Amino acid sequence: MHRFFHLFLFIYLCSQITYAADIKSIGVPYIENYPKSVYASGNQNWSITKDKNGVMYFGNAEGLLTFDGKYWQKYQMPNRQIVRSVATDNNGKIYTGGFGEFGFWSYVSNKLTYKSLTSLLPKGNKLSDEIWKIYVDKDRVIFQSFSRIFIYKGGKIAIIKAPSSFLFLHQVNNKYFIEVLDKGLFELVGNQLKFLPNSEKLGKQGILSILPYKNGGLIIGTSKNGLFTFNGKDFTPLVTTANDFLKTYQLNNGVKLLNEYYAYGTILNGLIIIDENGQVVQRINKSSGLQNNTVLSIYADNEQNLWTGLDNGIDRIELNSPLYFYFDKTGQFGTVYSSIIFKDKIYLGTNQGLFYSNWSKNNELTPFNFRLIPNSQGQVWELAIVNNELICGHNNGTFKVSGDQISWISSVSGGWTIKKLNTNPNYFVQGTYTGLSLFQNTTAGLKFDGKILGFNEPSRFIEQDNKGDIWVAHAYKGLYKLTLNDNYSKVTSTKYFDERNGLPGNYNINIFNLENKIVFSSDKGFYTYDELSNKFTLYEVLNKSLGSFATSNKIISAGNKKYWFIDHGKTSLVNFSEPGKIEIDSNQFSLLDGRMVQYYENISQISNSIYLISVDDGFVIYNNLLSTPSAKCKLPAVLIRRIEDITDKYFTISETNNHNEETEIPNSRNNIRISFALPYYRQAKLKFQYYLEGYSKDWSDWSAATQKDFTNLSSGTYKFKVRAKTDDASVSETTTFEFTILRPWYLSNVAIIFYSILLVAVLIIGKKVYETKLKRDSQKISDRLQAEQDEILKQEADVNEKQIIKLQTEKLQAELASKNRELANSAMTLVYKNELLQKLSDEITKLKDENGKKLSEDQTRKIQKVINDGMNDERDWHLFENSFNEAHESFFKKLKAQHPDLVPNDLKLCAYLRMNMSSKEMSSLLNISLRGVEIRRYRLRKKLEVPHDKNLTEFLMEL
Repeated sequence: MHRFFHLFLFIYLCSQITYAADIKSIGVPYIENYPKSVYASGNQNWSITKDKNGVMYFGNAEGLLTFDGKYWQKYQMPNRQIVRSVATDNNGKIYTGGFGEFGFWSYVSNKLTYKSLTSLLPKGNKLSDEIWKIYVDKDRVIFQSFSRIFIYKGGKIAIIKAPSSFLFLHQVNNKYFIEVLDKGLFELVGNQLKFLPNSEKLGKQGILSILPYKNGGLIIGTSKNGLFTFNGKDFTPLVTTANDFLKTYQLNNGVKLLNEYYAYGTILNGLIIIDENGQVVQRINKSSGLQNNTVLSIYADNEQNLWTGLDNGIDRIELNSPLYFYFDKTGQFGTVYSSIIFKDKIYLGTNQGLFYSNWSKNNELTPFNFRLIPNSQGQVWELAIVNNELICGHNNGTFKVSGDQISWISSVSGGWTIKKLNTNPNYFVQGTYTGLSLFQNTTAGLKFDGKILGFNEPSRFIEQDNKGDIWVAHAYKGLYKLTLNDNYSKVTSTKYFDERNGLPGNYNINIFNLENKIVFSSDKGFYTYDELSNKFTLYEVLNKSLGSFATSNKIISAGNKKYWFIDHGKTSLVNFSEPGKIEIDSNQFSLLDGRMVQYYENISQISNSIYLISVDDGFVIYNNLLSTPSAKCKLPAVLIRRIEDITDKYFTISETNNHNEETEIPNSRNNIRISFALPYYRQAKLKFQYYLEGYSKDWSDWSAATQKDFTNLSSGTYKFKVRAKTDDASVSETTTFEFTILRPWYLSNVAIIFYSILLVAVLIIGKKVYETKLKRDSQKISDRLQAEQDEILKQEADVNEKQIIKLQTEKLQAELASKNRELANSAMTLVYKNELLQKLSDEITKLKDENGKKLSEDQTRKIQKVINDGMNDERDWHLFENSFNEAHESFFKKLKAQHPDLVPNDLKLCAYLRMNMSSKEMSSLLNISLRGVEIRRYRLRKKLEVPHDKNLTEFLMEL
């Protein structure tokens, strides 16, 4: 409901503008051609209509043709029939008719699909001719052929048969009229035909147009008898000069325009537009811009566009444009460099000479007839009105133009531009190929006073500043500032400026007077000159305000604080009337882009509201009273025209933004292209801005692109939003297209259910596996703990065993030490015993009898024998040996094993040495002398093969 309200508001506002519009007779409105090569379909276009969204539909020789301002689409009928008629309703249906077929197109599964209605025809009523007209009348649709009228309502079709052959059915407001050949004009009332009395005055055949007329009447166009009016009772011929034209060139169709004009298409010579009084205001044919002179269909939309379906092509005539054109289609006068209107004549200065034609002040349709003024052949640079005289700056000099004659004023070549001196309005300075020329205003007119001496450079642009100095721009060398003498005849001072003075370069630096201030244009922007610093600086305030027009190469005064800014072929009208604010209007001048001669653009003011603009091959009239700023007319909504799959091949997913059907895209086809368009057909600079919710972070920059690719989209729901604006001013509402990228098959609902079941099974199996593993791990842990405990017990046992061994070792060592001590004590006891026995033996030898004599050997022998037996008692040795073996286990075994040649005395000596006994002690034990001990030691050393540097005792102790 909200959308329909805005649409109604849009139509209402535009219709209000339409009523205020006017059609001029000078030149022709802008015509946009759509040739067959552009729309890529058949030559002939039999019918035209427009739907509620602003899309245009054409009944074409090859099918139904659609156009949205950007994209053309063709849809073929079931049997490739020619579409003769087309109409739309408010429900989005497009009705079409052709030979033996009629039905409607609508969006099914987001694609425009045809549905035939012929199956609803009553039995025995086969359609066998063309459907020429279709009208949607509330809840019914009327289809008309030459033999019958078919009324489609409520899913059924009623048939009205002709009493004779029909021609064409016409709709006027809520009434329908149809001609029955040879019988007259009838009105269709319900399902009945009602004859209109006196309609025989129209002729027996050929009523091709019936349109609403003033006071509730009708204006009727016939093919052979011209125009008639009908007041409800009688038919009256309309007295108009258009009749001869329509009879001669054969009227074919008509449409009402702007609530007060009528356009009639012809078979032979394009179309004409008349007002309500029958006055012809426009003739438009192939010579003035149409592609073809045969107008098969004609349609006026709600945006003041007049559409023509031609025998070869489609044309749009922009009735709402304030620009009217005149083009030299024959190449009669060449390229136009300057144009002006002076004393009821229009003059065109071209590269071939000066041409003129009569000019009508009264908006009368007067054809131009341009003729070359004698002796004006050659390049014309400028046409200027100087003190009510028309002056022509020419390659050959400067001329005064009087009607269709010219007279020489100056022979100095190349009169580029002429300017009045501010310091003395009676003098004029002209820039020429070779410097400056001086002219004086006299009672006899403009007089040449000669060249200004002292400066001979080409002077394309000249301006005088507030101090009276003359600034001259050279196309390639930079700028000059000239100071003239008092009578302006000579240059007294010349200053040259280039990059060293702050200019961005030496090329294409031009000079202009903007609101009494000298400004300098360049490709970097506008500059101003500072006298104190002798430098040029960027005019930042102006450049910032002008935006893209800051790099303009030409400024032309438009009067009333308005100026034309021309930026390398692009034109804008800038208004400086409000202090601190600049208004730039470039939209309605986009038609002029690239049409003017670059660097020689020329616009002359005819009146306060009308301007004459020179273009390459003619001129353009601009009337600012006809301007309709885009802000006054609400823009239609942007249309989503196509969604394509571009993953690996192009495939159309959808042809519309249909809110009733959900658009779902498989995950494997997640690369898409969205095409969109604004059904706005006037010439304007359209820009679009889009935003994909769920993908983009912010709105895109404004651009002219009407397509956007999105690749590798993740699954989910997206909202594509797009809006448009014209000329950086009016912005349309946001259009939203919602679509869903489906999840991949492995994330679909079925897959998720399967995954859930699989997950439950996995969980159950996992639980069992886990429990088994847990049990096994528990056993492993138990075994490991047992092993660790066993290991600990083993380690403890080892420690205990080591401790026991240590204790046993310590005990053994203690026992060994004890035995060593016992052995030592035993050895010492033996030593003491032997020493004692030796002393006893020594004392016995000293004994004397009572006579003082020593005792005889016989007397002491027994005692000595007892002593010797005691000293050599082997029992002592065996006891010692047993004790020694207990203390030093296997010592003698090792010794005997290694040295089997040792005798018992040697073994005794080894034992004593191991016990580290002294030689004295050993001698006592062995019962030998010390010398005998040493000898035995020596012999033992040899038997044991002890090294010389090795101590014998240490050797035995280490054994």
